[in-house]
Amino acid sequence: LVIALAVGAFLFQPWLIFVDNEVDDEIPVAVTAPPNASGTPQPGASVILSTGTLISHEHDTSGKVSVIKKPDGTRVLAIENLDTTTGPDVHVWLSDGEVKEGVGGWRTAADANNVDLGPIKGNKGNQVYTIPATVDLADYSAVFLWCVRFSVSFGAATLAAP
Repeated sequence: LVIALAVGAFLFQPWLIFVDNEVDDEIPVAVTAPPNASGTPQPGASVILSTGTLISHEHDTSGKVSVIKKPDGTRVLAIENLDTTTGPDVHVWLSDGEVKEGVGGWRTAADANNVDLGPIKGNKGNQVYTIPATVDLADYSAVFLWCVRFSVSFGAATLAAP
């Protein structure tokens, strides 16, 4: 019984539900539409390519996601006002998995194509993740906060043009 409890505690890390880790990355200021008559952004402007709103899956999750192209051509995923619970091995994924409400959406990213942008920095606040230059954003229509250890989504957002 003691061994089973120790293994369960190691796998599930239940104490994490009581721990908050707030992050406050600087999110680039970006425009959603070209601001000049020629139809191109002003030089030096970051542009929002797509946005979405996080919905809850396994854990209550909220916040806004944006894919932003910076003036130097690099792209980032910004998560604003994230609020979820802490969990073991949660990663930020770009995915082509379908975002569904409720329990039916908990595992839709499991077998979908994805790009792992890395472990989640914290369960609250503003966060920025670099998107590799080799990623074709047209292949990924969603963002998932994915618990790798248990193959379940904490929350997800469908990406759409602003």
